Amino acid sequence: MASDGNSAARLTIVIFGASGDLAHRKLVPALFHLFKTGALPDLCQFIGVARSDMTDESFRSSLADAIGGLDDADRSSWDAFAGNISYVRGSSTDDESLKAIDAIVSNSCGPSMTDDRLYYLALAPGLYPTTLEALGRCGMLDQAAGSRRVVIEKPFGTDRESSQELNSVVHSVADESQVFRIDHYLGKETVQNLLVFRFANTIFEPVWNRNYVDNVQISVLESLDTEGRSGYYDRAGVLRDMMQSHLMQLLSLIAMEPPVSAGADALRTEKAKVLQAVRKYGTEEAAANSIRGQYDGYRGEEGVAPSSATATYGVTRLFIDNWRWQGVPFYLRSGKALSEKTSEIAIQFRPPPHTIFDTQSANVTPNLLQITIQPDEGVHLTFENKKPGTRMGTAPERLEYHFPEQVIRDAYERLLLDAIEGDQSLFTRSDEIELSWQIIDPFVQAWEQSLKSQLYQYERGSNGPAAADEFLGGGRRWHQHGSGDGE
Repeated sequence: MASDGNSAARLTIVIFGASGDLAHRKLVPALFHLFKTGALPDLCQFIGVARSDMTDESFRSSLADAIGGLDDADRSSWDAFAGNISYVRGSSTDDESLKAIDAIVSNSCGPSMTDDRLYYLALAPGLYPTTLEALGRCGMLDQAAGSRRVVIEKPFGTDRESSQELNSVVHSVADESQVFRIDHYLGKETVQNLLVFRFANTIFEPVWNRNYVDNVQISVLESLDTEGRSGYYDRAGVLRDMMQSHLMQLLSLIAMEPPVSAGADALRTEKAKVLQAVRKYGTEEAAANSIRGQYDGYRGEEGVAPSSATATYGVTRLFIDNWRWQGVPFYLRSGKALSEKTSEIAIQFRPPPHTIFDTQSANVTPNLLQITIQPDEGVHLTFENKKPGTRMGTAPERLEYHFPEQVIRDAYERLLLDAIEGDQSLFTRSDEIELSWQIIDPFVQAWEQSLKSQLYQYERGSNGPAAADEFLGGGRRWHQHGSGDGE
């Protein structure tokens, strides 16, 4: 928060697109919980901006309905919170609307107050460039009177070229330090724990490399289908919707070198180095290192073309060409309408080079480390142990840690608080975005060209197409906590 030490600072959070699902389902509940726990600044107000015809009261009522289930204590807190909420009917791209908002915020600050602002673009991605240009044109990103920060939701572009164009617009009106490109996966407790797990412990670092790791699997699987988002999804597909953002960020956290500090610049620089080192495929190589699938019935969804070739399931095989990871395959897997919802990173270690035990135990299970992001948040390590009895038999056993459910916070709470405080550690930098698209673009091209007809069908509620199992090769199999691994 910007302050000279003698004046109070008032924070205004302006949510553009405030009548939409994101504001009602995620942003306002997260802000309300931060307010209840005293995490927000003392002087804090909220302005919702949208085209819908609403008053302050009807807007507040719609937000309360979306949260629901307020008991007496919550209702009292809500009333205090709602008293700081106002609504402006207008457009994020209209100068007159923005000038009116600017005047409202400026007039709410006394002469000795610092005017800090956070603009949240909960908008359709197509409105990002024109909204940013309008904010710049109206002087609303100028930091003379206080901090000005802007949060931009994914997707940030649809390919490398469009992401570069959007970054160009961003940098024409704001400094990189003012920009918070949000990927809610980075706000999850278990994703943040990747940093602690790797860099606060010494036992794994010596084996965290090509000498001991056989392969790494990063899976984000969903049991639900496109859930009324079919029109959007049919244009995006699994590559743009999930792999370019969530899975690429998880890859960079797992594979990065130790940063010199936990500061945003040091952390994001190491992540960018990983993405720079990922092998960049041509279209034919991308086709050979991926498969795609579509669940039965997808083409019957509203907004989906009857002949749609959009993939709802995909696997990519990536290699990181650096000293630590050379030759180790990283498998990125995501899909919809599958048997269960789970997000997990599985590090499969190499088997022992030679077994000294009897033939009944010759197939010793390689060590496996599973970091479960959801729903069973925790860490699971599979290792070999002696079977009780007179013979020297072995059997896989598991060490486990589970995050207590009551301490799991919604990712948006952490990310909103970080944005308010100006901490960019969990937000993606412009070069990360462009590098991620550079990796994914050849797969998009391959899937739209040479693999357009190779679209494996799979049943709803299954584990995906059988071709995904064959794709791993080398006797490998997919690991999924709760599906029998290590048991």
